[in-house]
Amino acid sequence: MAMLYPTYNDLIKAVNKTVEEGEEPVVKSRYSIVVGTAKRARQIIDGAPVLVKETEDMKPLSAAVEEFYEGKVSIVPPEEKTDSESTDEAKDTVSEENEEVKAEEGQEQSL
Repeated sequence: MAMLYPTYNDLIKAVNKTVEEGEEPVVKSRYSIVVGTAKRARQIIDGAPVLVKETEDMKPLSAAVEEFYEGKVSIVPPEEKTDSESTDEAKDTVSEENEEVKAEEGQEQSL
């Protein structure tokens, strides 16, 4: 059986690396990582640009995992969303449960 890389723990650390000491982590469970990567993979399937170097056989979910691990996408807690984010037409936004997935061309992505 092959090991998966990066591991869930590696992804959680990568997503939470911008959290300052004393703040609550953005991602606390594997569930959040699974939901976030699935949402980003759906955006890629729907035509959003891939933000990591693609290989010929890379699937959308693999690209989403790499984007998280390299810090190209992140998860934004719902309380950090602003009114301008919800009305900006340049963004491709999908809201589901308590997290938001955002894609902006040429910039770091937020989930």
